[in-house]
Amino acid sequence: MNSVTTSLLPFYRYAMDQVGVGIHAIDRYGKTILYNDQMREIEGLDSTDVADRSILEMFQFDKQESTLLHVVSTGKAVTKVKQTYWNKNGREITTINDTYPVVENGELIGAIEFARDITTLERLVYQPLRRYNEPITLTSLTAVSSTMRTVIEKARSAAQVRMPLLLIGEAGTGKDLIAEGIHHQLHPENQQYISLFCHSSDPLLVNKFKDELKHVSNSTIFCERIDLLSLDLQKELLGILQMTTGKNNLFIASVGSDPIDLVADRLLSRDLYYYFASMTITVPPLRTRKEDIEPFILDYFRRLEDRHGQGRIEVTRDVMDQLQTYDWPGNLKELELLLDEMAAMLPAESTVTPDMLPLHFRYKLTVQQETEVSAEDFILTNERELLPLDQYLRQAETYYLQKAIEKYDGNITKAAEALGMSRQNLQYRLRKLRKSLAENDKNQGPH
Repeated sequence: MNSVTTSLLPFYRYAMDQVGVGIHAIDRYGKTILYNDQMREIEGLDSTDVADRSILEMFQFDKQESTLLHVVSTGKAVTKVKQTYWNKNGREITTINDTYPVVENGELIGAIEFARDITTLERLVYQPLRRYNEPITLTSLTAVSSTMRTVIEKARSAAQVRMPLLLIGEAGTGKDLIAEGIHHQLHPENQQYISLFCHSSDPLLVNKFKDELKHVSNSTIFCERIDLLSLDLQKELLGILQMTTGKNNLFIASVGSDPIDLVADRLLSRDLYYYFASMTITVPPLRTRKEDIEPFILDYFRRLEDRHGQGRIEVTRDVMDQLQTYDWPGNLKELELLLDEMAAMLPAESTVTPDMLPLHFRYKLTVQQETEVSAEDFILTNERELLPLDQYLRQAETYYLQKAIEKYDGNITKAAEALGMSRQNLQYRLRKLRKSLAENDKNQGPH
């Protein structure tokens, strides 16, 4: 029996490293026992990082946030848990985890976790065309307003001249879509489109990018939000871009606000700005081009019908008017997420009416429409019923936390620091609020 078991060990090891999910097992003290290649890739670690180390030493979360430690302490399985955290390469990752207790002879000896990396899928939420398996071209983008038509024309010109290009605009305006649209507009075509998400100040990020570009040619490289890198890493990035000159690569970068102000505030390297400054395109926020909202919504539901064979979905005039009244601080990204939330609750064929708008959006719309808002005006007026205190505090907290997250472009870590709490605490509050809102909508019954 032992010889058979021993002969199978190489197969077990091979299977563990070839399987498409990350595997991490710990003993009852939190020490790592198993850690496969897929998990190393997800979490940016190597063998020396995990050998005989506690899970608390390896990651920046506490016991309450670790599903492995939770299962070890309770002895109960936890499945389908969505977890977002920073890996050791400074990249924010999102996984779906299934975690089980390991019991031998009736005694709990540890826990094992199977993690599926859905970071890429999370990003697709913000890229409405790619999720429908359509190429992101300039002609497929919704551009009814004169300002967006101008953006599209400038993008076509940028594709013709093939010079370094800087895209300027608030978070969620669709700069990444413009960049990929330019890529598909190139003649002759580039072989591939590569994105570098500069949402970290970890040197490993730029070093990895440098290694990847050594053998890259005839490609479009989009450096998203270069202003979020430290000045030292921006200098290194510039050196990498100059190093690859002559390989027929097209470099596109984006920043979140006026680059002149960013340079003045020492958030953007002057030299890096000059590298891209020969050609710039400013993508306007959605609040300044509200005529694009209705076509975007109609395109969204048309693609939903085509992709999923869904019946005809109509949107009432009242809903369109309310959506056009809102200022959309999160721009197209925020609108897309709202439509996702609504679409998930729609029957096969339906008409979208005002009462189908999510409660949190109706609350934000109400707050926005107030001219001079004070606590007394919001809570105690002749026109409004007095809300229960817990309900009011929950709604106020929802609004305030969302504003903080929008201010920091969805960066949970930065928003948590500004709010004076840990990232784990903020994530816990957000999960709790989302669950509460979902239960509240459910309790209101079918629409």
